[in-house]
Amino acid sequence: MSGTPRTPSTPPARPRRRGHARGHARGHARMLVLLWLTVTVVAGGGPEGAVQFLAVGDWGGVPDPPFATPREVATAVAMGRAATELGADFVLSLGDNFYYEGVRDEWDPRFEETFERVFTAPGLQELPWFLLAGNHDHAGNVTAQLAYSHHSPRWHFPHYYYSLRLSLPGTNTSARLLVLDTVLLCGGGDDFGTEGGAPRGPRDAAAAAAQLTWLRGRLAAARHDRYVLVAGHYPVWSVAEHGPTACLVQLLRPLLRRHRVTAYLCGHDHNLQFLAEGGVGYVVSGAGNFMEGSQHHGGAVPPGSLRFFFGPPSSPGGFAHLRLDAHAATVTFLEATGRVLYRVALPPRDL
Repeated sequence: MSGTPRTPSTPPARPRRRGHARGHARGHARMLVLLWLTVTVVAGGGPEGAVQFLAVGDWGGVPDPPFATPREVATAVAMGRAATELGADFVLSLGDNFYYEGVRDEWDPRFEETFERVFTAPGLQELPWFLLAGNHDHAGNVTAQLAYSHHSPRWHFPHYYYSLRLSLPGTNTSARLLVLDTVLLCGGGDDFGTEGGAPRGPRDAAAAAAQLTWLRGRLAAARHDRYVLVAGHYPVWSVAEHGPTACLVQLLRPLLRRHRVTAYLCGHDHNLQFLAEGGVGYVVSGAGNFMEGSQHHGGAVPPGSLRFFFGPPSSPGGFAHLRLDAHAATVTFLEATGRVLYRVALPPRDL
């Protein structure tokens, strides 16, 4: 049974209600501190131990009572069961934490109605969540989600983008998880619109460039880590309704390949997918609240890259479980029924 990681020693910024532009400026001022944000994991279960976590995206309920959908509730129950049976040290949220227009402020009742009252299973109660923002979060107040880190011991959202260092128990090696804000990088979009919600370009080109510079620096600094994971809301590759994100194919894909990143994790498309291309695994885990079976963009991904797809509208939802140990990074896709749908083991980076 995995233990609980100690919370980062660097506290998040003070709560604030200021608008996005002011929040961006203050956030960049804190960047040097956040570069070294570290999670120390106390894990067990095997002779060498492992870092384990759950990855779920697009779980954010609906804005009308009872706020949580049956699929979100079923997914939350199954996540609790997986955390107990398989082991988990934290939860990684892949964005769209609150449908359809995020939250208003850090006291918004949606935090309670869509998060605190839903993810109540015993296996989840002590686990920290590390979060990033999706396009629906950016339709509201993302700085309020950052500030909510002061209101809940489980909610860890220190900055729009940040780095986590994960120590692999029983070894002298580590893994790196780089959490991005792909909406700041590529722009927003209405993914329920008639054009599929393709990102329209960043609102602040300088802030987008700063994030990309930060990412390049963090990837270079992670050259000795056994595994490097990158997470964002928009997919690089996806066969589903939204398909590949052209901005990320252009800007992010070359970096993932050049730095031998183990996997890129995302949501946005409301299903479960695994693709492999250029030595990088692509994990889509966006089935926490809606489920869509479209493979409309099957011809838009590299030939042979799609290895797994699951999106039947009748399904009660799903998520991914990741285990990082000395030998492999194992990704397991689970339906909210508890059924294992697909499992793949990704090798350590060739250092």
